[in-house]
Amino acid sequence: MTTLRIIERCAGIGEFAPQTARDHQMWQRLTAFCAAEAKAFERDPATGHVTGSAFVLSPDLKSVLLTHHAKLDRWLQLGGHCDGIADACFTAWKEAYEESGLIRISLLSDKVFDIDIHEIPANTREDAHLHYDVRYLFRAEAGEIRASAESKALAWVPLVELSKYSSADSVLVLQDKIDRFECKTA
Repeated sequence: MTTLRIIERCAGIGEFAPQTARDHQMWQRLTAFCAAEAKAFERDPATGHVTGSAFVLSPDLKSVLLTHHAKLDRWLQLGGHCDGIADACFTAWKEAYEESGLIRISLLSDKVFDIDIHEIPANTREDAHLHYDVRYLFRAEAGEIRASAESKALAWVPLVELSKYSSADSVLVLQDKIDRFECKTA
């Protein structure tokens, strides 16, 4: 496949600057998947799919909003399926609004914050499949949190206490990356 075709297929992800070996591996796997899979942004469990997630920070940037996911029974960042829209940042933003109840959320950087590829377990509707999760960093600006039907609960979790809610590297990566990530904070 030509470089131009790969760029076209990956345009819905945005710019990512890998910093670690993990970052490089995730970016390589994601771009290879998007280059090879015409339905990368569709919700097809047979092929896996790109999803968009939001690490929504509190106004003071000291806490992150986590959802106790109803189906997976784990504390996670907000996010969801692209459902055919080839714009992972848009998906992350939309899901953050829908799942949080917040009325104003700002994007802290137009660059991808993190990528995590993980397996979603089989359920009654779908076989096990991969989520190619593209994550962005946001800040809550207004509104009260209100859990959606997809969530058992929402919580503002201080970044220094993140490990009390999750032991998953895919969530704890926030602590590792936040200080190195360039954000617009004005």
